[in-house]
Amino acid sequence: MDKWDSFTNFITLLLVFLHAVIIILVSFRVITKRRSASISLAWLSVIYTLPFAGVVIYLIFGELYLGKKRVQRAEAMFDPFTQQINQCAAPYLVPYDENNRSLVTPLRELIHGRFKMPGVTGNQLMLLTRPHGILEQIIADINAASQVVYLEFYIWAVGGKADEVAVALINTAKRGVDCRVMLDSVGSSAFFKSHWPLQFKRAGIHLIEVLPVGPMRIFFHRQDLRMHRKLIAIDSHVGYTGSMNLVDPHVFKQDAGVGEWVDIMIRMQGPIIPITASLLEFDWEMETGESLVKNMLVKCKESPVFDEKSHVQMIPSGPYVDDDNIHQVLVSAIYSAQKSLILTTPYFVPDEALQAALKTASARGVKVQIILPAKNDSRMVDYACKGFFEELLACGVEIYQYQNGLLHTKSILVDNELCLVGTVNLDKRSFWLNFEVTLLIDQSPFIAELYQLQLSYIAHSHKVCLTQWQQRGRVQRFLESVFYLFNPLL
Repeated sequence: MDKWDSFTNFITLLLVFLHAVIIILVSFRVITKRRSASISLAWLSVIYTLPFAGVVIYLIFGELYLGKKRVQRAEAMFDPFTQQINQCAAPYLVPYDENNRSLVTPLRELIHGRFKMPGVTGNQLMLLTRPHGILEQIIADINAASQVVYLEFYIWAVGGKADEVAVALINTAKRGVDCRVMLDSVGSSAFFKSHWPLQFKRAGIHLIEVLPVGPMRIFFHRQDLRMHRKLIAIDSHVGYTGSMNLVDPHVFKQDAGVGEWVDIMIRMQGPIIPITASLLEFDWEMETGESLVKNMLVKCKESPVFDEKSHVQMIPSGPYVDDDNIHQVLVSAIYSAQKSLILTTPYFVPDEALQAALKTASARGVKVQIILPAKNDSRMVDYACKGFFEELLACGVEIYQYQNGLLHTKSILVDNELCLVGTVNLDKRSFWLNFEVTLLIDQSPFIAELYQLQLSYIAHSHKVCLTQWQQRGRVQRFLESVFYLFNPLL
């Protein structure tokens, strides 16, 4: 018995020693990564609170690691990719007047400086807000395709009118059109388990599972990095982006208790389309190693130019490297506001810089309105989000809770002159972990249409009152505080 006790004591001491060494080493790594203090402290709390498990969680989710092959491809492709895009866009660049710098000029310069993406004019934009109307328009454009159809989505949900998109794509591929589909492994997991992948293969459609997950893949790339883009490019003439996944809201997540998802898509035509197609080709090559770039300049010459002349600049973002480029653009847009800001997002978990920008804008006399869904499909995010309400309300920020479903539109409207719209949520996941795409739009009738849409969201919302909010229950306050503490990790 004494020998057994000695052995168990030895094992216990050894485990304690190993745990201490591991914690010290991982803590040193967390500190030397030089991220924001809130993120580092949140990870240190997890590591010290959960013996061994905290270290494992950090190693799986704590660092941006896209995978060696993807990183090498992205780095090798970036300069040629951006050079070709800028050469392609040269005839259609947004006019620049050094003596008349508009509200959007600094933002446009920041985007080009960070992402090397040009702003182009001569585009025509259509704001689509009805889910079935969106899917019907996509189906019609796919049926009219003659050369290529590229699609990239976070979620393709089986059922309803989304299945009609699949049928249209199969029929188009059988006509000899090059059809390629990129879907996120997690977001579209049900689709990959359905009968559609086999039907796609038989029709000659190229289907790729982006950022696949699994126990063995933990060692090759971080498992919660997601392809969150929603993009379509058809020939050189039509493209789509926005907040809507390839889903039919009438059947999608009906048991979630949040109502139907409320989304928008933007149907684009003009010189922005070759840039859209090029981004899809970049993602395809980064994921597969197969190059689709044949002659980008030919594609540019085939793209029509419209009298509407909407100015559009595409902003692709993602965890290529550990930076905060899209975050800088969003914060800069908020600081540029002089009169009004209207923001819509389903997931609002801002960091200190974004929160400070909103409070500062309100203090400067800017009318700041944030529209959020009243019910959220993520309970943790919902509590973390509400943990910011009191401080923002006290600074004069207006917060509205949309009542007619899960408001999923992601947009920022600045002074009714420019907007940022696309797939980016106002949370840290979108800033640093997801592949996203955003459009900077100005000098376009689209701006007025978006403003009217946002006003309709407000009309169907409940305005949060500071005095009433301060009377919420203690349990609600406690849960908000808990998830607010760990919001850097959400």
